[in-house]
Amino acid sequence: MLHQQIKEEVKKAMLAKEAERLSALRNISAAFTSEVMAKGKKPDELIDDDGALTVLKRLAKQRKESIEQFTIGNRPEMAESEKKELAIVESFLPAQMSREDIVKIAEAKKAELGVTDKTKMGILIGAISKETKGAADGNVIKEVVESLLT
Repeated sequence: MLHQQIKEEVKKAMLAKEAERLSALRNISAAFTSEVMAKGKKPDELIDDDGALTVLKRLAKQRKESIEQFTIGNRPEMAESEKKELAIVESFLPAQMSREDIVKIAEAKKAELGVTDKTKMGILIGAISKETKGAADGNVIKEVVESLLT
């Protein structure tokens, strides 16, 4: 289970005195606990793997947005810190699909659903997202669909 794995990694990071890794892992663990409590469970209960992946994706998205904002704000040291944390969060996520693979799926779904213009773009994006089961970045899916429909 992913939640249990994170808890074990926290212990390893503490023993190895890896401060940055420990901080990132604690943030992940805290996000898992918050998610468990939001669902009305006790804080010591573990989150299931689907829920854990959802939380990890949310954390990764937040890190990417922070990196972008720190870069715009000319705060490279803060952006670097977020990049390190993002790498740790992404190490627990499944590998992302390549753009080429997403294009193949998008073309197949476009033909299957008979989508010919941008009015049904949302339906196509939803179908592709469902097909890829979280292994594809939503922004890449959107870009691919837009390029197919122009």
